[in-house]
Amino acid sequence: MTALLLALNVLLLLCSYYIIKPVREALILSGEGAEVKSYAAAGQALLLLVLVPAYGALADRLPRRRLLNVVTGFFIVCLVAFWALARARVPVGVPFFLWVGIFNLMIVAQFWSFANDLYTKDQGERLFPIVAFGASLGAVGGSLLTNRLIPLVGVPQLLLVAAGLLALAAMLSNRVDARERHHAEAGIPDRFTTAAVPAATGEYEVVTRGEKQTVTLSRSGLPPRPGTFRLVIGDRYLLLIALLMLVLNWVNTTGEYLLGRTVANAAAGAIAAGTAGGLSEAEYIGAFYSQFFFVVNALGLFLQLFVVSRLLKYFGVPVAVMVLPLIAVTGYAVLAFYPLLSVVRWVKTAENATDYSVQNTVRNVLFLPTSREQKYKAKQAIDSFFVRTGDVLSALLIFVGTRQLGFGVTQFAEVNLVLALCWLVLAVLVGRAYRQKTAGLV
Repeated sequence: MTALLLALNVLLLLCSYYIIKPVREALILSGEGAEVKSYAAAGQALLLLVLVPAYGALADRLPRRRLLNVVTGFFIVCLVAFWALARARVPVGVPFFLWVGIFNLMIVAQFWSFANDLYTKDQGERLFPIVAFGASLGAVGGSLLTNRLIPLVGVPQLLLVAAGLLALAAMLSNRVDARERHHAEAGIPDRFTTAAVPAATGEYEVVTRGEKQTVTLSRSGLPPRPGTFRLVIGDRYLLLIALLMLVLNWVNTTGEYLLGRTVANAAAGAIAAGTAGGLSEAEYIGAFYSQFFFVVNALGLFLQLFVVSRLLKYFGVPVAVMVLPLIAVTGYAVLAFYPLLSVVRWVKTAENATDYSVQNTVRNVLFLPTSREQKYKAKQAIDSFFVRTGDVLSALLIFVGTRQLGFGVTQFAEVNLVLALCWLVLAVLVGRAYRQKTAGLV
């Protein structure tokens, strides 16, 4: 039952995000353009240098339910504020893009930290494909809903819809937390339960019979807790995951730039030729991306439903973590030889669909054998800062490639091919480290 509730929870989160995402693309591409969109990733990384330690400090102080509510409430307030600014015709393209880059990483990473906190290694490998199916379904639902609502209500009003879905997701998180505490922490004094101890408390451990229970240990004589980034850098397993995510996003964001530039040019051409069906440039781009995301997410939903659980069951995490880089190597090799607009779209479709299904499940399974402190603090750093660092490296590549070297689609595809090969090597190393770390765990 908990897995189904978590699936519904993440369904609402992803539905909210996929309502926000086309709004982000419409505002940034119709205003500042594809290059500025790429460069804005550097601003996201700088913001995360401050926000990730701040989140870690909250996780050190707040129990997990309060942590979930405080962070989610903050993002709901932001959505309402951006809606008001957009209605007042204040140019918010770049600030909103920066905010969405923080939102989509931190809110989803927080959810998966919560899910990791509820399950053992074997439970997570068995049940996370079910939970992640909710994410895939929410992404499809959000894309469909956005495509229907843009012509009816326009772009800014979608932000209020997203805020409402986010509030429902928060209510479900509270329900799951209460259910699991009643089930797993019966008989433990209240002051020692997850309702009272901070979310990132590192002195709690899993005990007997395959059920998640926690016991407290005194902090007397223990060293101070390491900082959020030091947790990652000081652990080889976490550092390998961080590098994997960095290179993954470097490749993905460069591919997104190729697609974004193509779409922006197509929108301008359609408006000039009078073939846009009466849509403005922002509405044309928003409509394209809602359709693109629908195809991506429908394929991702299929993979999540019929492939992911079988892949984990029969081949295991070390093989599953190699699937996406293998697809990226193949896709960019084809794109390097056939730099056609249609190829750009379908390479990104295959890459994103696999990322949102197979890779999304696997990367969260990788944190099952880690401590609570690593789940709430190190995972947030990896899923936000290191991912955005990949965006920064992509922005540097795009700046040098477009301004200094005159790169076209072929040249960017060739660079992505080399990066994807490095990514594949990292995937092999991460798979081996996971096998070593989980030897003997249940």
